Amino acid sequence: MYKITYFKLKQWVVKSILTPITFFAWTHGVNAQAEIPLNDLDFFRNAGKSWSIAGDVSAELDQHHSLTTSKGKGILVNIPTEKNQGKDLYTQAEYGDMDLEVEYMMAPGSNSGIYLQGRYEIQLLDSWGVVNPKAGDNGGIYERWDDSKPEGQKGFQGYAPRQNVSRAPGLWQHLIVSFQAPRFDDNGNKTENAKILRVELNGVVIHENVELFGPTRGGMENNEKATGPLRIQGDHGAVAFRNINISSFDKPRPELSDLNYFIYGGRFEDEAGFDSLPPEAEGPSVILTSNLDPKSAQYMIKYTGTLNVKEAGEYTFNLNVPGGYGRVNIDDKKVLSFGRDYRKGSVDLPAGEMNFELLYSKFMDWVEPGLGLAVAGPGIREYQLTNSNAVQSNAVDPILVDPSEKPLLRSFMDLPNSPRVTHAVSVGSEAKVHYTYDMDHGSLFQIWRGEFLNATPMWHNRGDGSSRPMGSVVYLGKPTLSIAKLSSEDDLWVADTTGSSFKPKGYKINDKEEVTFLYEAYGASVEDDISVLANGHGIKREIRIQNIPDNLYVLLAQGNTIEEVKEGMYLVDDKTYYLELAEGKPVIRKVPGQQKLIIPATESLVYTLLF
Repeated sequence: MYKITYFKLKQWVVKSILTPITFFAWTHGVNAQAEIPLNDLDFFRNAGKSWSIAGDVSAELDQHHSLTTSKGKGILVNIPTEKNQGKDLYTQAEYGDMDLEVEYMMAPGSNSGIYLQGRYEIQLLDSWGVVNPKAGDNGGIYERWDDSKPEGQKGFQGYAPRQNVSRAPGLWQHLIVSFQAPRFDDNGNKTENAKILRVELNGVVIHENVELFGPTRGGMENNEKATGPLRIQGDHGAVAFRNINISSFDKPRPELSDLNYFIYGGRFEDEAGFDSLPPEAEGPSVILTSNLDPKSAQYMIKYTGTLNVKEAGEYTFNLNVPGGYGRVNIDDKKVLSFGRDYRKGSVDLPAGEMNFELLYSKFMDWVEPGLGLAVAGPGIREYQLTNSNAVQSNAVDPILVDPSEKPLLRSFMDLPNSPRVTHAVSVGSEAKVHYTYDMDHGSLFQIWRGEFLNATPMWHNRGDGSSRPMGSVVYLGKPTLSIAKLSSEDDLWVADTTGSSFKPKGYKINDKEEVTFLYEAYGASVEDDISVLANGHGIKREIRIQNIPDNLYVLLAQGNTIEEVKEGMYLVDDKTYYLELAEGKPVIRKVPGQQKLIIPATESLVYTLLF
């Protein structure tokens, strides 16, 4: 007999119907996102004199607490001085559940913070090069404070980021925060704490599902409310912001009611035929679930019910049916047609009650049952309609590489919009700065900060030979030979090694575990020596060349934009990283859609990448 355990259903109702899953709304078709206009300061309340709007902003690495601006629009800047002492900036609007996406730039040595609802701080700090971050470092959830406690115990319940993936001052950093406001009953009593559902910094998840038991230190008030303004700290140092997007979630969710389930034994790989059979079990249900007690490993479940939509709009449904097929109909419209695995579909729904039907055919008998259905809509963060345990995963214990134990790993490496690198050598450091070199092209093509490598794809089960960086990656462009013969500086850079007589000669490792890569090309012998800077601020590269032919050039950098900020110092790809050249005068070549920084080859060429 098929049955649903009431105790388990009760837990699922409490834990998963009332709690949203931690996906960001902007990836799931929600249209509540609004970009804060930065043409003026009208979006904010009574902005102090230290705040302004600029067209561009930059920093010098040796000038603490200082930013330089140029006229224009689109960037929010705070530069407190003795004359114009900074004060915090508050939005006019107040928010409950929200997602925030923003880019920010720290001045050297600077300190700021973003307070959700004016009370819960995500720390912004120049934490460049910090190896073991704390709650007060960049991206940390700042601690709470109690002056009545003994010294050393006043601060509590702060949360350090999982790893430090902070960029250098003067570079743009990308922050995404998903926040759930505290809940209150009709009498104003708090029934659920606020939560940081997820924080992503520079492409790396640094927090997930962190419960906030009260306002952090420096909150605008020590109470808690259902809504509050977004607040930016303005009295601790120079900082800039751009591309500020807020998604607010304040609309009522659709609700399922009058659910009934029908179970049919057998293998069903299409949606025909089962309705002519009598169900082997049927009954009412309080939630969509695959957690039944079937006699067979193959069966069809049909759910029927009523979907009550409170506000008209476009709704996006995400269905996951591992090991089987699924379908979703609403008022006889096929929102998701009968198909396998994970699928997503959107539909315009009016307000009101509609018939709901879901089919789940589980036919792979070696796969655990799994049914996941989530929905997002206008002003509604995606949440589960199924029980939290529905979607099965094949998660395994990750196989992580510690650079103190294995500082060098050869593997395949996958890159965005580029063929797989099949002869990649990744080199790690205890300073948490790492890089990967392509021995097929004599090319340094990525650097990153944070943890080293996840080798699970390489070594789990049969594996596919690849590993993945675990920190925040800076891509240096498609792997291409770092030297080339050009008849003039305007010649196109060669796309591959064809015609170069390229021969990789391996690599050597010194007693500091620094690697020098060796190759020959165009009749020249090259030693490509790469090391991590002692302060953890970046990578030093020295290219030594013997038997230099005429018209040989070295490719230093490539990107959408390259700008010289002072002699020997360049900013690449819209302030993604710095390149500092020890000596020589390179040329910025502009080609359609890209710029390249090249320099005539010499016996020794030294530069650093700071990021």
